[in-house]
Amino acid sequence: MARTSSVRRLVAVLAVLTTGLAGCGESDDAPVLPDAQLTETIPTAMENASVPGAIVGVWQDGAAPYVQAFGVRDTATGDPMSPDLFMRVGSLTKTFTTTAVLQLVDEGKVGLDDPIDRYVPDVPNGEAITLRQLAAMRSGLFDYSEVVIPALPSQPQRQWTPQELLAISFSRPPLFAPGTAFDYSNTNTLLLGLVVEKASGLPLNTYIAERITEPENLDDTSVPTTAALPSRHARGYAKTPDGATVDATDWSPSWGFGAGNMISTLDDLRVWVRDLAEGTMLSPATQHEREQFQPAPSEGTGSLYGLGVENQNGWIGHNGNIAGFQTYAYYLPPEGKTVVVLVNSNADPLGVWNFFTEIVKIVSLDHPWPAPPS
Repeated sequence: MARTSSVRRLVAVLAVLTTGLAGCGESDDAPVLPDAQLTETIPTAMENASVPGAIVGVWQDGAAPYVQAFGVRDTATGDPMSPDLFMRVGSLTKTFTTTAVLQLVDEGKVGLDDPIDRYVPDVPNGEAITLRQLAAMRSGLFDYSEVVIPALPSQPQRQWTPQELLAISFSRPPLFAPGTAFDYSNTNTLLLGLVVEKASGLPLNTYIAERITEPENLDDTSVPTTAALPSRHARGYAKTPDGATVDATDWSPSWGFGAGNMISTLDDLRVWVRDLAEGTMLSPATQHEREQFQPAPSEGTGSLYGLGVENQNGWIGHNGNIAGFQTYAYYLPPEGKTVVVLVNSNADPLGVWNFFTEIVKIVSLDHPWPAPPS
């Protein structure tokens, strides 16, 4: 299936080249992205979101892409952002981990309705919580990050183990009976990462590299094992509980095991989010299971959530928020459009939500970005 993905992308590139040679841009029917409007709007939207730098990419089938960098990647030096920089992508990681689980479903190594206690012991309600419910954020398990994230500024270099994180979650009672409600919890995807390791016999970072990023030719996407970012990366800025903005670039992402610790680039995410939406790495039957979207009110007004993937008024993908960085990556199947935005601050998550809203407002009148969660 990975080979099919590569061939499909090559055919698409050749088709664009052929169209350009044959028509030389003279066709009145060729779609055109609103480049000037985007370029005019983005700096003001960034200022409103308190974002020092942003990378924005918009692609539509048959149109020339819009790829621009704005602002600075380092507030101390004033070095400008550029489209090729490495960034932490936060919860985009969940799309990779759940894809890994679904690949194992296709191979018959796990079942979506298997209880989690078949793979991980001592989970509260573990005999009743299924892998499907974990992927759909419907387990009811307490989110360990509610404890960990507020403490990050005081211990930014701490290397967390999955077992330490689960101990925090399991020390609190479940929020509700499995399957009865939606609650976005990093505990769910951390557990799925352990399922991947148990069922495949590989460390999660190795599995994702060998079975997803390498076959997809995502050469700049990785699961880090340290706090280091690859060369040519943006600095990332976060806000501490006392309101100060600090450089959080080198804070350990270990607390996001399987749920929020990955690194990528604009161009890799462009490829990944479309393949995610189209199910390139999965069988049609398993992709159908992934797309059983249910209401996810905490993720936006009218938001829906499937198995490790969002449906935001037709936009399929995920966003990510980790100390210093935020990422939005979505594909709109009805219009063949992809939008990826990476920013180097998570000091104002609502501001970045509104920033992305402004971009979508320009790109698609028929599929506006939903209002933020109330």
